[in-house]
Amino acid sequence: MKKIIVTGCNGQLGRAVNEYYGNASDISFVNTDVAELDITDIDAVMRLAREVKPYAIVNCAAHTAVDACESQYEKAFAINAIGARNLAIASRETGAKLVHISTDYVFDGTKTTPYVETDPTNPMGAYGSTKLAGEEFVKQFADRWFILRTAWLYGDGKNFARTMLRLSETNDAVRVVGDQFGSPTSTVELTKAIDALLFSENYGLFHATCEGSTSWADFAREVFRLAGKDTRVEAITTEEYGAPAPRPAYSVLDNRMFRLTTDFAFADWHDAIAVYMKTL
Repeated sequence: MKKIIVTGCNGQLGRAVNEYYGNASDISFVNTDVAELDITDIDAVMRLAREVKPYAIVNCAAHTAVDACESQYEKAFAINAIGARNLAIASRETGAKLVHISTDYVFDGTKTTPYVETDPTNPMGAYGSTKLAGEEFVKQFADRWFILRTAWLYGDGKNFARTMLRLSETNDAVRVVGDQFGSPTSTVELTKAIDALLFSENYGLFHATCEGSTSWADFAREVFRLAGKDTRVEAITTEEYGAPAPRPAYSVLDNRMFRLTTDFAFADWHDAIAVYMKTL
């Protein structure tokens, strides 16, 4: 029986991981959220790891509120960086594999073609910089690690698609940023990607998003189309939206490492969101 610690088990990805492996007879999950495990507390992390002696640790915990990270930098750094460091240390001591989830926001968006894993990073804001620090800690302190950079994640929980549907209930039109481009990615597809790596020795840094790209405005239009809504989408600029945190204008990721080292292929983002919408 392989024991796997999942942090952030009540978040979108944590739920998806549990659902995906729900019927597996050879896997036992030790699910933790902030109430069960404070990943910023090295002593608590080490106690759990020594008790469980896990096959792997899957870190789904993060401070992902991009705008809030700007005013809560120390909290974001503690969770996104120190937490990752602590889990990396625990994985090394117990011989566990570590799956760590990172973000497209480690890039500044100045490219016009998809980012590959070897492209230089240059985060624009606190969220991206703290996530990048987490990546570096994982590389420094873990022995057997997989870092998966993903983007525009949606699944069972609060997400962009659900927000758009909620807004459509009381609005004939919504204003959505149209000059930021990325790859919407379902938690189901990301969990499949984790599975493709978890039981292998294929360690390293991977970009992990659904194929294709779109803008937030066109993503909203697709959500409304699939939901049979006639809500209009007015595309606005990032400047007009006026969010506190800077965001990359173009953060499309190229899943090159997955393509070259595994048999796993991500679904196109259109297909993935269509599957997701049928669950709502």
